[in-house]
Amino acid sequence: DPGSWHKENLEKNPSHYPHILRMLGGDVISRLQTEYGANIYFNTLIPFEDGLIKYGVISTQHLVSDLLDWETLYVAGRLHKPVNILEIDRQNGHLVDGLTTNLNSAIHTAFLQLPQRCDEKELYLNLAGISYMGDLRMIVGEDKNKVVNIVEAQIQLFKQLYNKRLQTFNEYVQIENGIMTQDTSEEGRHYHLSMLPKCLQQKLVDEWNKDSRERDVEEVMFLAARDPHLSTQTIRRGIGEIVQKSSTPQAIKGLVTAGPVKATAYSAAKLKKMIKSLMK
Repeated sequence: DPGSWHKENLEKNPSHYPHILRMLGGDVISRLQTEYGANIYFNTLIPFEDGLIKYGVISTQHLVSDLLDWETLYVAGRLHKPVNILEIDRQNGHLVDGLTTNLNSAIHTAFLQLPQRCDEKELYLNLAGISYMGDLRMIVGEDKNKVVNIVEAQIQLFKQLYNKRLQTFNEYVQIENGIMTQDTSEEGRHYHLSMLPKCLQQKLVDEWNKDSRERDVEEVMFLAARDPHLSTQTIRRGIGEIVQKSSTPQAIKGLVTAGPVKATAYSAAKLKKMIKSLMK
């Protein structure tokens, strides 16, 4: 329950919130979290030990929905990269299954965009880049080399996260000496398409039904498998639409939840990184 959580956190850590939100209270903060952007609330530039941290709050229901269906790709996309999960409720089967499904969905999506042969780094770049497609912050406010930097700095961690999982795809993907050869036949593409998350499949359905016919998901996946060019285009555009729809209002919400002082400092730091990357 976000409302109860924020009320308790306001009592314990009032300085984490800007003055105006402290005055409005937990219920308003909860509505701000769940009704705008990506269903997540961030407190930023919080002193912790010898540094500063940023932490986000999301309900379990919204988290699981994003992991399974890619409704916003905001949290699901971040979890395509190596993260350090400090604690997880293993008794929550929906959450555990969602974390697994999210990574598998990313692999299916990546292979649909990759050529028949690629190396590990190309795969990891594609996986890491999913959540940045359509994100306006990559135009203004982010390091232009962010995805490459993420992968190159953590390539061993990417291997740890995905290597065992990739072995379960051995019927459609062969891996030898870091080179991946995938089955790009109609059957192979249909396998990946049929395993995409619901919101991305719906983008394909919308594209194939532009002629006002009412094809269902199953029929569209077969048709999409026969047209690699259009299906790949639609997947990329669909991801961009999902990301932009959530990330843009989330960025605006961040200016409110951070407060004017922190928002200015945080934005300045982001712009500094972007300018530095452009000067390389």
